[in-house]
Amino acid sequence: MSSDAAPAPDAAEAIASATLAVAGVSALHAGVVGEVATYLPGRRVNGVRLRDDSCEVHIVLDWGSPVVATADDVRTAIEPLVDVPVHVTVEDVAGPGDTL
Repeated sequence: MSSDAAPAPDAAEAIASATLAVAGVSALHAGVVGEVATYLPGRRVNGVRLRDDSCEVHIVLDWGSPVVATADDVRTAIEPLVDVPVHVTVEDVAGPGDTL
């Protein structure tokens, strides 16, 4: 992928999968009013916003997971998938015993 081209749409699904595979990530988060998403034909990938110049991932952490270290792990997991800067936002923390 060249840096002057938008990431491929199916990159959003790969990014979502890589993010959810990171220890300490409970779920992806679509933002306060569902504004963080990548729209694909017939579906959307919540919590991932791909742009020509950046990649945003919004997450919910597991209870007790270190915020900075987990966000760094997410960034490290995603960076090989895109040629743009990756921004990770922690939107929420799942309470003990919460299943999302």
